[in-house]
Amino acid sequence: METIKIIKTDKYLILKYEGEQIDDDWVRNALKEEGEVTIKRFYFETSDLLYEQDFDNWENEENEVLPVEFVLATRDGEYYRIDKKVFSTKNTFYFHHSLKLSRKHFIAETKISIVSLIDSLVKENVRIGGNPELDEVFMPFEEYENMIQNFPTTHEKFLYSQARIASIIKNFFISTVDADFKFAKYLNKKTTTIGQSLMKTFHDYELLKYKTIRDKLKGMLKDEVGYSEDQWQDEILEIILLLYPKYIFATKTVFVPIGQNRRRYLDFMMIDSNGNVDVIEIKKPFSKVIMTDTLYRNNFTPHRDLVGTVMQIEKYLFHLSRYGKKGERELTKKYGEQLPENLHVKITNPKGFIIMGRANNLSTEQLDDFEVVKRQYKNIIDIITYDDLLQRLNFTIAQIQKL
Repeated sequence: METIKIIKTDKYLILKYEGEQIDDDWVRNALKEEGEVTIKRFYFETSDLLYEQDFDNWENEENEVLPVEFVLATRDGEYYRIDKKVFSTKNTFYFHHSLKLSRKHFIAETKISIVSLIDSLVKENVRIGGNPELDEVFMPFEEYENMIQNFPTTHEKFLYSQARIASIIKNFFISTVDADFKFAKYLNKKTTTIGQSLMKTFHDYELLKYKTIRDKLKGMLKDEVGYSEDQWQDEILEIILLLYPKYIFATKTVFVPIGQNRRRYLDFMMIDSNGNVDVIEIKKPFSKVIMTDTLYRNNFTPHRDLVGTVMQIEKYLFHLSRYGKKGERELTKKYGEQLPENLHVKITNPKGFIIMGRANNLSTEQLDDFEVVKRQYKNIIDIITYDDLLQRLNFTIAQIQKL
């Protein structure tokens, strides 16, 4: 059976080739006649890349073809330096000495030279593997292997060709199979890993961020009497902007006209990355303001403080929507310098957001009814208690720690 092995020595990276024909020494014959040979996309010259220099004197009584070995790379410090002639590269390729290499790291299943392909795409020397503590540019070996894993296979190229041809001939022949579907189905099944995991990259930062927010919120809840209403709202709003990155800007006391010579002010207005505005209402976490303690027809009903807050924010949304295009122009003019360049404020079906109360003193039945209440207001994105906020932070931290 024809095999290619990559062998490491202290000085060289050796390619060892064994042919499948017992009595056909085609490699050595080619070297004698032509002075060069190409083996599975590896190109070698006799002069300086043949590792065994005296094969003419080898005795082989059983007439077996002996393996032939070539110098693929030479040790250069912490790396093996690939001879440029092997793959006809412009750039120099280095593979770290610690790597376990095989044929697949150089030649893809479809007989494409990976090294040559990379060489055609870059204008600098390429190092594969290395020490991240050293000041050098290299491609991590894990990412190199992931790239190889995602090279198109022969079967994938065949399916792609079918899909391209089918997209043309289906206009003329109704019996044409749905090759596009077959190709898409194959791609969906194919596991792809491209690039470094962002979650792993930012793992420590994200963990620190959410733990800091949680500890901050816990401290505030223990000492809520030490905060004025304005101080409390400002600090909670800062937390919300960190937890909901879709919002890039928030401001308080936004005046909206509600009639001739009359106006109402919004406590807080938030603007997302598309310029859309939403309204948030932040209340201090007084207890007993979410659900009543008494039943009405076997159901717990929302506390009047919650109903009043919902009514308040619904009115804000109503008047904000009526503000319309004029409001968009005025708000853009007023806050334009605090927003990214060319971002315009949009009043497009604004929604409300409420943070108030505690849920730690509610029974299971009250919590169930509270979930029903939260879902009945179409203009309210969410009604969050401070215990909900803590729980979400705890779940987020636990999930990050699993990564």
